[in-house]
Amino acid sequence: MEEIRIIEVKQSVFEDNNKDAEELRKTLKAEKTFLLNLMSSPGSGKTTTLKALAKELSGKLRWAVMEADIDSAVDAEAMLNAGVPSIQIHTGGMCHLDADMTRQGLSQIDTKEFDLVVLENVGNLVCPAEFDTGASKNMTILSVPEGDDKPLKYPLMYETCDLLVINKTDVMEYFDFDMEKVEKYAKMRNPDIEIIKISAKTGEGISKLADWIIKNVNDWNN
Repeated sequence: MEEIRIIEVKQSVFEDNNKDAEELRKTLKAEKTFLLNLMSSPGSGKTTTLKALAKELSGKLRWAVMEADIDSAVDAEAMLNAGVPSIQIHTGGMCHLDADMTRQGLSQIDTKEFDLVVLENVGNLVCPAEFDTGASKNMTILSVPEGDDKPLKYPLMYETCDLLVINKTDVMEYFDFDMEKVEKYAKMRNPDIEIIKISAKTGEGISKLADWIIKNVNDWNN
């Protein structure tokens, strides 16, 4: 009986994407444009956090947002209403953006006019973490209602992110959420990950998050 040939293509796909991502990073570095890749599960508060940041970053950074979703333009409209230039990317059913898709989106923005572009990736804790988008930094949001065990269940997300934002701290008393545990689990996955606690609804911690972004943008541009 003839043996079945097994062809592994996943590695080559990632290798090609990583090359594209590195080239994109170099281009953005030359333009002094900082790309922040924002990832999380649906409902964690990505757009609400960005809307809260709109006030904090006003007059401090020139920034824009790329919203990635399978369909609709709800999030891009929300950011435009908050006064932030935004475009919507439809992924054609894909659950993530890769470097080439990110480049296509950026081609619709005059990146030289912005210090910061935030890519709000598709809501998903698995696929987006697998693909380097060419971002300067990666950030993930974990909301209190999701539970403190997410770094154990979705390790790659926390391994690839530079910043963990814990959102919806205003509802801590209603959920069985252990802040010490989630910090321990996140550091176990990535000892260098930074952690900021916020409530996008009340504004708690938003200024600290804005300071982190401004510092990293300035470091990138110098």
